[in-house]
Amino acid sequence: MTAPQPIVHLAPAITEILTRCYKGERKRDVIARAVRMLATADGHLTPDGRIKNAVRSRPDARRTS
Repeated sequence: MTAPQPIVHLAPAITEILTRCYKGERKRDVIARAVRMLATADGHLTPDGRIKNAVRSRPDARRTS
């Protein structure tokens, strides 16, 4: 049995970017690619795409709490 897919509500600006810039691509695929690129850039993934076990926070990383 598979887990239900989470529902993500997008800001109108993000929806417009997806619609205008990524015509013909599934929004889910574009967002997944973007998250992988962000996680790689932030140093959370190994070069082969696996999540690193001990990720130290970058000094310039934003904090939301």
